[in-house]
Amino acid sequence: MFKKLVSTTTLMLVVSMLFGTLTFAATGKEIASRADNYLGDFRYKFGAEPWNSGYRYSDCSSFTKLVFKREGVYLPRTSRQQAKKGYYVAKRNLVKGDLVFFDTNDDGRINHVGIYMGRGRFIHSAPSNKVGFNNLNYGFWEDHYVTARRVR
Repeated sequence: MFKKLVSTTTLMLVVSMLFGTLTFAATGKEIASRADNYLGDFRYKFGAEPWNSGYRYSDCSSFTKLVFKREGVYLPRTSRQQAKKGYYVAKRNLVKGDLVFFDTNDDGRINHVGIYMGRGRFIHSAPSNKVGFNNLNYGFWEDHYVTARRVR
């Protein structure tokens, strides 16, 4: 047992020296918890990034990028690019921390993203509510839902 522990530890140290610090992806619950910490933050501004605006402004994809980055998961900058990461998740199989994508102007292209929080709710940065919650299963958001991805 001790020999196996030593060889595993040695292997981890060698990998760490060669490739940098070992990190482990966050769980969906950790991502959702991090996102919840930003509730009410950031006035919405298309193209804005919190890290370039004194943490005053955000758009939807810079919000998701920030949340995931703080949990050690790196996403591309735009919602359309983010929709290509991870793997597809059916709406009925969503869990906390999944990314949910929308076509809000009915042009057939993804242009909005949020983070699923459970019980049909998702959190996102939007002009209507800064960083806030909406329901995925009725009204505007149900009508404009496109897909979901699990990235972690």
